Amino acid sequence: MDSAGIIVAFWLLSAIAVGSAVGVFLARNLIHAVVLLVLSFVATAGLFVTLSADFIAAAQVLIYAGAIPVLMVFAVMLTPLAGRDNGNSLYVVPGVLLGGAFAVIVAIVAIDAEWGAAGAATLAGQSFETTADAIGDALLGRYVLAFEVASVLLLAALIGAIVLVREDEPA
Repeated sequence: MDSAGIIVAFWLLSAIAVGSAVGVFLARNLIHAVVLLVLSFVATAGLFVTLSADFIAAAQVLIYAGAIPVLMVFAVMLTPLAGRDNGNSLYVVPGVLLGGAFAVIVAIVAIDAEWGAAGAATLAGQSFETTADAIGDALLGRYVLAFEVASVLLLAALIGAIVLVREDEPA
């Protein structure tokens, strides 16, 4: 992170990611929570771009900002309307306390750790493009059958879930 623009983008994307994650926690409507979660995932992908991890950023957008929200929207659509509110729970206060304690521990560890460039010498000659090429070749070459079987199984599970929750029409 050499340029000022990348540093500003990093901190701005960090604030968006954390703010939208807090918004997911505070949202009362599940659809609003899903939209805020997508915003958090996209901001995280932007953080990966600022850290020069292009393949991880693309995977973040495809899987987390693409597939998981679609799954959540299907779950919301298949849930009865009475079960969609994000009401109060007994566990809000303990959850906030536990999350705050975890955040304090992570902050202490991040401040006290020595963040040297230990792996920079070994990674200097490698390129992110070769990693992405190798992963793409493996998924569409050697492991193409497993990749396609997994996609068919996921499609069958989705169709099965829709069939199970569908209301039968009177004859």
